[in-house]
Amino acid sequence: MDVVLAPRTGFSLQSPVIAASGTFGYGTEFASQNDLSGLGALVCKGTTRQPRAGNEPLRMAETAAGMLNAIGLQNIGVEAVVRDKAPVWSTWSVPILVNVSGVSIDEYVAVTALLDRVPGVAGIELNISCPNVKEGGVAFGTNPRMAAEVTRAVRATTALPLLVKLSPNVRDIQEVALAVEGAGADAISLINTVYGMAIDAGRRRPLLANGSGGLSGPAIKPLALYLVYQVAQAVSVPVVGLGGIMTAEDAIEFLLAGASAIAVATLLLVDPTAWRDLDKGIEAWCQREGVRRLQEVIGAANPQYKGRTGELPLTGS
Repeated sequence: MDVVLAPRTGFSLQSPVIAASGTFGYGTEFASQNDLSGLGALVCKGTTRQPRAGNEPLRMAETAAGMLNAIGLQNIGVEAVVRDKAPVWSTWSVPILVNVSGVSIDEYVAVTALLDRVPGVAGIELNISCPNVKEGGVAFGTNPRMAAEVTRAVRATTALPLLVKLSPNVRDIQEVALAVEGAGADAISLINTVYGMAIDAGRRRPLLANGSGGLSGPAIKPLALYLVYQVAQAVSVPVVGLGGIMTAEDAIEFLLAGASAIAVATLLLVDPTAWRDLDKGIEAWCQREGVRRLQEVIGAANPQYKGRTGELPLTGS
């Protein structure tokens, strides 16, 4: 089930299942005990220009149907990624995309420039949920103009496949999706986490040290599915769907809504090998349903789906 995720660059995946940013580290933490061959792609931790220690603990909390996190983009910095991680990635068969984060367009561009043409780096996922310090802390992804500006600047910096990851915390996600598509995104991934919090009743204080955090897991699946459905009606570039995917049936729903591939996050915190079960489950479902090519499924439940399934993004069976 090959997936051509970025038609302009010919970037393809051997599986529609991707390990999402933030829950699989750099992959190196799991590779010795978890054969990654067969995984569609791995998106590494959010990467900034300088190393970041992240927020103070408590940074994660379990909820009734998911989890909250306020990690604060803890990472080793782009230079360490290029020096220490990329040489290892270059020996793997699974493509690695680097999730690029920043607080200004200049930082996004600087990080991307250092990753461009580095062996082992197969693509960029642009995290536009970050606060733009020059715009008073407003997240890039909440404003179509700012989302387009940062996408356009990064697009001009690299020929690598460029995915742009959208936040659900917006007024009109179709408007943002169209803006980044017009600015040069090869594909769009969504959704990032939803704002949320928990209160420690005993202390009468927020449970997370940061106060609030990002909600992920099964609780956000209906919202994520709806937004993928909406974006797939607006853009013609491939869409990667994520948000609460825990089973193969969940994954199939996202594909039917118009996602060309799916990414898993919280599930991998439960079981780092669970992506294999998803991949096998999707294939088993296709066999039961008589589906010979995955492109027959993409957008099948979305009458207004705009993807180019006749040609791309999917080929193979």
